[in-house]
Amino acid sequence: MTKKEYSQYQKNVIDNYYGNLDTIMLSKLGELVTELYLAETETKKERLWDRAHKAMIKLKVAPAIVQHIMAKRDVKILAKNLNDWLSGSTTKGR
Repeated sequence: MTKKEYSQYQKNVIDNYYGNLDTIMLSKLGELVTELYLAETETKKERLWDRAHKAMIKLKVAPAIVQHIMAKRDVKILAKNLNDWLSGSTTKGR
């Protein structure tokens, strides 16, 4: 397979995306918190919790914190942790 060549502009876009991945994932996690509060069916909630789990892993949240949040599946706990991560008072357990 040949390696794909990117233009300088495309390289900058890719670099910026990965440079801001934490911010992007925190925003997505915030949207998931809102969706979880509003979700009406258990199936929908389950899918949203799976997405939240993947987002926390991508953010490199400490496994113990992820495990606690996923065990409780309490939106308030997720929202509290998200608020802490957004305010920068913790470093996601790293």
